[in-house]
Amino acid sequence: MALGTGAETPRQASREEMRDAKVPLAYRDSCANLLIPLNRCRFETYYMPWKCEDERHSYEKCQYVEFKKRVAKMDELREAKNGARSN
Repeated sequence: MALGTGAETPRQASREEMRDAKVPLAYRDSCANLLIPLNRCRFETYYMPWKCEDERHSYEKCQYVEFKKRVAKMDELREAKNGARSN
């Protein structure tokens, strides 16, 4: 599952799916639906890094997009508070 420009929103994994896949609480975010198949692939291929590149790339892309959203939201909040970014 490739993420494009960020226009489409990936399907969220349910709490039951995350519990069944034993996803740690710290990783249960909007990208957990991509982490579940990545961890399954890692387990099945004995964590060989070159075996699960597509799944890893999709998960890392999702994490990056989420990070960019948080940064934009923080900048928006700073802008509303101060009128200008302090950096």
